[in-house]
Amino acid sequence: MHTMRAIKQGQWAVLLWPYLLAISIPLDCRDEQGGLSRCPSISQEKLLDRVIQHAELIYRVSEESCSLFEEMFIPFPLQLQRNQAGYPCITKALPIPSSKSEIQQISDKWLLHSVLMLVQSWIEPLVYLQTTLDRYDGVPDMLLNKTKWVSEKLISLEQGVVVLIKKMLDEGMMTTTYSEQSLFQDDGQPEMLESVMRDYTLLSCFKKDAHKMEILLKLLKCRQNDIYSCA
Repeated sequence: MHTMRAIKQGQWAVLLWPYLLAISIPLDCRDEQGGLSRCPSISQEKLLDRVIQHAELIYRVSEESCSLFEEMFIPFPLQLQRNQAGYPCITKALPIPSSKSEIQQISDKWLLHSVLMLVQSWIEPLVYLQTTLDRYDGVPDMLLNKTKWVSEKLISLEQGVVVLIKKMLDEGMMTTTYSEQSLFQDDGQPEMLESVMRDYTLLSCFKKDAHKMEILLKLLKCRQNDIYSCA
């Protein structure tokens, strides 16, 4: 039964993947010299729309990646074990609003800065994930391609958010320092079960944070149109 579910999941992913790539709107802000000169030429409204579409796709593909990894490598008892153990997410310590009341009270400035903190905090862990997945036996190319795609698009999303901050708030980029990033340095060959559970936690936590990025950006879009209808 588990094998059949994995096969069906893989077939579904293969069918959907070309569609996702086809509807993806590029968000490449850097020019040939590496400067952020392309996105500033786009209107603020269109740039926000592209950033939101980018975040939507990142969340959707992260959700598929997590499901595919779960089907391939995480039997149900281990899923329960992870839920019961309460593995913390790496961004837990970041000052990101989590409750509805907190989100309603923060300014547009902090909505954008919250998204930027989440994006920047995940760039290094997703690079780390690429190196660990290469060690798996039988890891499907679909999963490798999806995680690589998300990792690359996250950098594009960062560029778009940085330019959006400059457009909307006339501010520079807010840099994020995170002490626990050292956890993702390559420290040799970890015990396989521990490595699998750590990667599963990474994918699950990133999926949640990607959804949060999407929600915060859509709230910002709503505020631009009618702040009183965004409760």
